[in-house]
Amino acid sequence: MCTEPHPHPVPPVHPQSLQYLPAPPSIPQYLHGVPTGWSPAGLTEDEDIQRMLRGSLLRKIKSRGVPRERLFRLQEDGATVCFEGRFGRARSQQSFSVMHVEGVREGHQSEGLRKYGGAFPERHCFTLVFKGKRKNLDLAARGEEDARHWVQGLTKLMGRLQAMSQPEKLDQYPFWIHGVLQRADRNKDNKMSFREVKSMLRMINIDMDDVYAYKLFKECDRSGDERLEGRELEEFCRRLLRRPELEELFGRYSGEDRVLSAEELRDFLQDQGEDASLRQARAIIRTYELNEKARQQDLMMLDGFMMYLLSAAGDILNQEHTKVHQDMSQPLCHYFISSSHNTYLTRNQIGGTSSTEAYVRVLMAGCRCVELDCWEGSDGEPVVYHGHTLTSKILFRDVIESIRDYAFKQSPYPVILSLENHCGLEQQATMARHMKAILGDMLLTQPLEGQDPHDLPSPEQLKGKVLVKGKKLPEPWHEPRGITCHLDPEEEEEEEEEEEEEEKLQERSSRRVRALQGLWCWGPRHPGSATGPAKDASQVAPELSAVVVYCQAVPFPGLAQALRHPRPCEMSSFSERKARKLIKEAGPALVRYNARQLSRVYPLGLKMNSSNYNPQEMWNVGCQLVALNFQTPGYEMDLNAGRFLGNGRCGYVLKPPCLRSPPGEGPRRLALHVRVITAQQLPKLNREKGSSIVDPFVRVEIHGVPADCGKQQTRHKLNNGFNPRWEETLSFQLRAPELALVRFVVEDYDSTSCNDFVGQFTLPLASMRQGYRHIHLLSKDGASLSPATLFVHIRCKSL
Repeated sequence: MCTEPHPHPVPPVHPQSLQYLPAPPSIPQYLHGVPTGWSPAGLTEDEDIQRMLRGSLLRKIKSRGVPRERLFRLQEDGATVCFEGRFGRARSQQSFSVMHVEGVREGHQSEGLRKYGGAFPERHCFTLVFKGKRKNLDLAARGEEDARHWVQGLTKLMGRLQAMSQPEKLDQYPFWIHGVLQRADRNKDNKMSFREVKSMLRMINIDMDDVYAYKLFKECDRSGDERLEGRELEEFCRRLLRRPELEELFGRYSGEDRVLSAEELRDFLQDQGEDASLRQARAIIRTYELNEKARQQDLMMLDGFMMYLLSAAGDILNQEHTKVHQDMSQPLCHYFISSSHNTYLTRNQIGGTSSTEAYVRVLMAGCRCVELDCWEGSDGEPVVYHGHTLTSKILFRDVIESIRDYAFKQSPYPVILSLENHCGLEQQATMARHMKAILGDMLLTQPLEGQDPHDLPSPEQLKGKVLVKGKKLPEPWHEPRGITCHLDPEEEEEEEEEEEEEEKLQERSSRRVRALQGLWCWGPRHPGSATGPAKDASQVAPELSAVVVYCQAVPFPGLAQALRHPRPCEMSSFSERKARKLIKEAGPALVRYNARQLSRVYPLGLKMNSSNYNPQEMWNVGCQLVALNFQTPGYEMDLNAGRFLGNGRCGYVLKPPCLRSPPGEGPRRLALHVRVITAQQLPKLNREKGSSIVDPFVRVEIHGVPADCGKQQTRHKLNNGFNPRWEETLSFQLRAPELALVRFVVEDYDSTSCNDFVGQFTLPLASMRQGYRHIHLLSKDGASLSPATLFVHIRCKSL
């Protein structure tokens, strides 16, 4: 829980108008010495980087069209790659940031290259995997040497950017501006007229007053030729990057001498609610202070203080929670487990594309439960797709191979395969064979030794294991092949009531699909041609039953029976509607049920566009596997990412005590006060429109138990996405803080239509640190919006 700080008056920092900002007394040390090219640890001398700077002709491999060669070149900023793109017949310059690349794969290691790259030697090919929702970039070089240079060079740059210390990162801070300067310099003479400077300001999302902008321009124009170049441009950029609110905060603690002693820094740390010993204060000075003489005397200058606040130590997220820090030895049912619905889809569930890459993305995002909708395929090979729809099909075997390759790269804890089986006995047996052959020892096929087979083991005990969720034949005997494992008539009736509307929709959808397939019979064929389940799909093959151990899928027997006769290794699935009904009618009983065994909640099949539901209401009653459409961005996925942000993003989060051992003692009540101070470098929403500057406001939302849910927002600031300042405090009272998520949202105010989303960040209240903190904003699809940040002050107080 966010710790309560020591009482200390925190007066508001009064905003200064941008027009009247004084020039800084000296240029900040951490922005001195901007080189003409990016040279982290001398990487520009590296052979791979040199080749990338010169550029290479690469072919972009796609499903359609002939791959054409395009020149790919690393820019001088060392973090941007440009290449020529094509929209229809028009050509345009495109680029991507190395910071947005999640990984580089050599050879035919992507679905795209395996399907469409066969004409190119494997050693000539590589794939760039991007963060967020951006598609992979599949590339083929002219030769093996070129491909190797790009793979090795990109890997070095990614590693270097990730490993940079805070001083090095801040040394590179002007290069974000450097790229903007290059774009604004219309006549490419490396000099900037005032008109070009104004263009640059619009690019970085600030509509600065002409009088002030020209005043700053003239102050930096040492040569007096109405052009800024070299050091003049550097000074102009440094002045833009000033943080008056941090200077004022520093002055409040340092006093008139403008130098922080170790004792004064200790006072600041005490107000932050952190370890406030002199030893810790001195350690911070040694780490972040840039001036050697000051460091030797245990003193901190403004630059060192700003560097400290801009580092991970000043982040709102408790850095201890970026590692696995919770008890991982409790039964699986005591954890929230990150879960995906229709994992195979990249878009909607009616006509979207199925892809093995979708499994890779969710697993790398920490998801621990993936879904496979399995249907009869041709040539005896089961396929995965959304039945009765136009979604494309992928081979079950290929999906299992992708899961094998990526299951434990992000997290060592168990992965659950949720099988929705529509296959006949023969292809069910094929599924079991594929899982055993491909997954090998990863696949759990027997209860753990020394563990009661009727109790759920812990994530720690199941590290590196893949569990199968599916139907299980009665034990201890196995029915012979062909014997049906039907539900009881009463259970069948209950299931039919639950899914009646969805089945009607599926039937209507099936009729439309059959009609479209008749019209589109000339279209490309996908693996498998089945349009419905096999006749014996209601039966269970012994081979498939044998690999189901701890996640035995059963119809829900009702809360009364389940609580009288708990069976921890059995689990039921509920649609969001059924779950809401149970919560409304018997919430406390559902909490007790979820304390003993697993439950899975999934979105209604009525949702054509694969939209999501609010997962918080399901977490409130302890449901573990709250499955969402990971391919559909929105606040629901923001909440899911926030829920699993802590505990090292391992996909397992320990439920609060009140949900593990109900009823238990209620958590302590809290008052939360969020002072929204400033934002920095908010992105432009319409980059094509030069004058489109945002009018930002900040909304803080609480998502938790119904009594805690609420939202408040600041006023909007006109025409300033670069450094808007609010100084507004938003306050909330929380009854169940252990379940609460806090979502910070920035939107662009519009008086005539809906406000536009700019960025957001969501985290558990329990992982939020008090004091002055930076919040690094994320895009709608969860990608970093660096360098966009919020600067806030957080205070929690027990009630």
